[in-house]
Amino acid sequence: MVLVFFLEGAPSVLFGIFIFFCLPDYPESAGFLTDEQRELAVLRMQFNGSKGTDKSMTWADAKSVLCDIRLYAHYIIYFTKSCPFSSLSLFAPSITKGLGYDSFMAQLMTVPPCKQRHTNLPSEYMLTLNKDAAAFLTTITLAYFCDKSNKRALTTIFLMLLGATGFIASALLPPKAYTARYICLVIACMGTFATIPILLGWLSANLRSTSAQGLALALNISFGAPGQITGVWIYKANEQARGYPTGHWVNGGLLLIGAGMTTALVTLYHLRNKRIGKGLVSGPKWAL
Repeated sequence: MVLVFFLEGAPSVLFGIFIFFCLPDYPESAGFLTDEQRELAVLRMQFNGSKGTDKSMTWADAKSVLCDIRLYAHYIIYFTKSCPFSSLSLFAPSITKGLGYDSFMAQLMTVPPCKQRHTNLPSEYMLTLNKDAAAFLTTITLAYFCDKSNKRALTTIFLMLLGATGFIASALLPPKAYTARYICLVIACMGTFATIPILLGWLSANLRSTSAQGLALALNISFGAPGQITGVWIYKANEQARGYPTGHWVNGGLLLIGAGMTTALVTLYHLRNKRIGKGLVSGPKWAL
């Protein structure tokens, strides 16, 4: 048990120390960039990103963020992801117990390509670590892709549909379809966890000042809190024998709603960008 907490917590602690000492607050203060690279980075972030030269937040800045209706669509989308994220984070060991981990086939599923056959960890925790590895690789890969392509909304839609597919398929499968339900759990984790940095990056890219970013991101995470509370209650112990259908249906439905809202919001941004391109509306284009 102690080893599980160490394996899951150590990367966050180590990365936190590294980021505190090595990651600059703004491009202007990045010592590893040349003057030319620093100037280019500042120009790229002229309309979206934190700036070292920005002033502190004023009441006018706060009012503009609080009254910006489109931002609440971002917040609600984040809510639809927070419930699946919370329930998977807290109940993955319980869910994997319901996968028949004491059967021969489930024992085989605890043996990934790497050398884990000598471990003394319980099977449900080995399954949890395996799905976390898949989610981690998906998150890193797609976060890199989004930074290069600026396709955060489309990637979010794909991931939410992927996660919804995993949850809904798991709800529809027979309770004793252990192998198939385990695969669905991995798919659900990949589609759920990877959306977190992408959604935050998309929101940040559509805010024009450092103060707006600070307040809007805080509000965004606050909207996610009720979703995390919901995620605590939807996986009921008395449904273990049936494969936790309530939790899977709720999470799958929320991710479908999130995918639909993301599609509507990116369509709105796309139409507005076309009007800006035609000179009908002034202002910087929205990030898609």
